[in-house]
Amino acid sequence: MIYDWAYGSEAERIRLFSAKYYAACAGGGMVSAGATHLLITPLDMLKVNMQVDPAKYRNIWSGFGVIVREQGPAGLWKGWAGKLFGYGVQGGCRFGLYEYFKKFYSDVAGKSNLKHHKTSIYIAGSASAQIIADLTLCPFEAVKVKVQTQPRFAKGLVDGFPRLYSTEGLSGFYKGIVPLWCRNLPFAMIMFSTFEHTAGFLYQNVLQKQKVECSIIQQLGITCAAGYMAGTAGTIVSTPADNIVACMYNKQADTVLEAIKKIGIINLFTRSLPIRIALVGPVITTQWFIYDTIKVINGVPTSGGIDYFTE
Repeated sequence: MIYDWAYGSEAERIRLFSAKYYAACAGGGMVSAGATHLLITPLDMLKVNMQVDPAKYRNIWSGFGVIVREQGPAGLWKGWAGKLFGYGVQGGCRFGLYEYFKKFYSDVAGKSNLKHHKTSIYIAGSASAQIIADLTLCPFEAVKVKVQTQPRFAKGLVDGFPRLYSTEGLSGFYKGIVPLWCRNLPFAMIMFSTFEHTAGFLYQNVLQKQKVECSIIQQLGITCAAGYMAGTAGTIVSTPADNIVACMYNKQADTVLEAIKKIGIINLFTRSLPIRIALVGPVITTQWFIYDTIKVINGVPTSGGIDYFTE
């Protein structure tokens, strides 16, 4: 099935659920995630250091001042390569595989059961995609965090990868995979599910139209609104695990339980939360906008919904 509003002639459009369709989704996810994460590198640099040394980096403005005084303006951009390439690869897997698994679980449920199992399909599809996506991200994240918090460790990925391998071996790249899953799986499940339900609610109750009846501008507007809600919800849920990841990567704790004891229960849920909300909400919104724009350019529907899967 191909929608009438898709750009390009019928011969130029990508057919839904073909190999080209999933490749376009993965490419869109890679561009959207890599570009947005690159742009917010200074905020990420501050966030990681606030998690590791909250006494030194007390708040956003004083934290930026400390980094600039000690490392110069260039210090704000430490870890940029890990953000661009690591999150680019992760974004390609997250979005591309989510489309694949959402279709897969929709087919398993069957057309007659879709209405009653949408949330389960969104959660299962996003979790399946995120597990694989994080396996690609983890080595980049391990090097990035060390580059950002240990000035003498390495300058970037080129010297950071061999340095980490020589000091900790292959296991050093995946030491944080469990807390990374603990952070990103809840985030992905809440984020994708919130996006899908918010988009559906806005189409039904605000525009009061089916998606295929809306203009491209209206659809991308829904994408941005749903994307912001999804990013905020996912951030709140994933903050505890994000703090644990930063603690373990910097050898302040060897296990999740040790990290929780060191951080404290209250700080586990509140440390870096304001900056994460300021950081993640706009980033996820921009990611969804870029992702859906790329989908439109390739002549496939914008995101949201599963009803057309069995039509």
